[in-house]
Amino acid sequence: MLDVVEMFTSINGEGERAGELAVFVRFKGCNLRCSYCDTLWALEADADSTAMTPEQIIDNIKDTGVRNVTITGGEPLMQSDIYDFLEKLSREEGLRVEIETNGSIGIGPFLNIPNRPSMTMDYKLPSSKMESRMDMGNLELLEEKDTIKFVCGSIEDLDRAKYLIDQFNLTEKCSVHLSPVFGAIEPEQIVEYMKHNKMNDVRLQIQIHKVIWDPDAKGV
Repeated sequence: MLDVVEMFTSINGEGERAGELAVFVRFKGCNLRCSYCDTLWALEADADSTAMTPEQIIDNIKDTGVRNVTITGGEPLMQSDIYDFLEKLSREEGLRVEIETNGSIGIGPFLNIPNRPSMTMDYKLPSSKMESRMDMGNLELLEEKDTIKFVCGSIEDLDRAKYLIDQFNLTEKCSVHLSPVFGAIEPEQIVEYMKHNKMNDVRLQIQIHKVIWDPDAKGV
C-alpha cells in the first residue's frame, strides 16, 4: 500500500514537459525539511492521506486519459511499495512517467526498471539547509532521460550549483535546470549569472503553476 495525499490533473509547472498536461500523484512524507518547502502540509505523519494499492493508483491514472504522469511528494522514493508501483506503472503503454525526488535517496535500484521513469532530482543547495543530506553518488548515475534541478535562493547557491555542474559534467549527462526560490531571488539575477559564467546547456526554469495560480494553492 502507498500513502497518497492527493491526485489531480494540471499542467507540469516545471521539468522537461513544462506546460503540458500531467496527472500528479503526491505521496505523503519526506525525510527532509527544506527552508523553502511549499508542501509542508503533505510531509507530516498525521497528514490526511488514502492508502492505495499500485493497481488502484494506476487505474485512476488511466481513467484521466492524460499521458504524462508526475510522481511527487514529499519524497516518493520513501514509500515502502514504491518499487513495485513503478515497475507495474512502467508496463503501461503510452504513459510518460517522471519521478520528482529530493536527491537524498539513492536512485540506483530504480534505474534497473525496464522502461524506467525519468528522474527529476532536486539537489538541495546551501539555502535549503539540507545539502548535507544529499547522496552525492546520484550525480554519477543521472542519464540522458533525467533532469537535475538546482533551486537557487542566493548567489551562494548559484556558485555551488555551477561548481557541481562543472565537477560532475552534468550538462553532458542529463538536462540541467536552475530555478529560483519563489520570492527569494529574481529570475533576472539568475540570467545575469548564467550570462556572466557562460553557462551553456543550462536552462532557467520558472515554476509556471505559481504564476498561473496562487503560489500557495493546492491541487494545481
